[in-house]
Amino acid sequence: MTMKRTALVTGANRGLGFGIAQILAELGHAVWLGSRELDAGERAAAELRQAGLEATAIRLDLTRPDTIEAAVDTIETSGQRVSVLVNNAGVLDQRPLLDLTDAEIEEAIAVHLTGPIRLIRRVVPQMTTGGFGRIVNVSSDWGSFSEGLNGPGAYGITKAALNALTVRLARELPATTKVNALCPGWVATRMGGPGATRSPREAADTAVWLATLPDDGPTGGLFKNRSPLGW
Repeated sequence: MTMKRTALVTGANRGLGFGIAQILAELGHAVWLGSRELDAGERAAAELRQAGLEATAIRLDLTRPDTIEAAVDTIETSGQRVSVLVNNAGVLDQRPLLDLTDAEIEEAIAVHLTGPIRLIRRVVPQMTTGGFGRIVNVSSDWGSFSEGLNGPGAYGITKAALNALTVRLARELPATTKVNALCPGWVATRMGGPGATRSPREAADTAVWLATLPDDGPTGGLFKNRSPLGW
């Protein structure tokens, strides 16, 4: 079991986010489940608590900066501080980029880039003060230039931006705070569809690995199945 730390996972009320939160809780973390709809988050957190795990739901909508501030304030007021952040929330529209409305494009940018930036900016001081931080950005090989940048619409572009953010932050953050991105593969979630080849729990493995890296672990990388993937 790892040392007990506080983890915040966005988009954690279902699918991959829930799988990540569940395993981190099993490893002894106090887990906060960020959810755009609080009722859905409460149901997910209750399921974990019934299994004897420490889990709390919190409203967190990455398109709403006020909810980001309020969520971190609530965690701090509880006496905890975030030392593990998993930026898991995602949106996917299969239509071509130029067919999307301004609102749809802005949502993709907010969920995959500006929201994570605001959240990271808010929790990094806690990580620096505590001498330990792990930031995990759930990305995709659809956002990788080396893999062909094959993601549909705004998804691939904004995931590429999330990858770039990972590289930039690894240069700016102190050595005690590691930031990495990952591709979870094709996951059987509402986004991935029923034909996907991995369960959320299976797909959570690399994210949990990055969230619990030792002091000599990597930073500034993109990984799939715990192995480096080209940008």
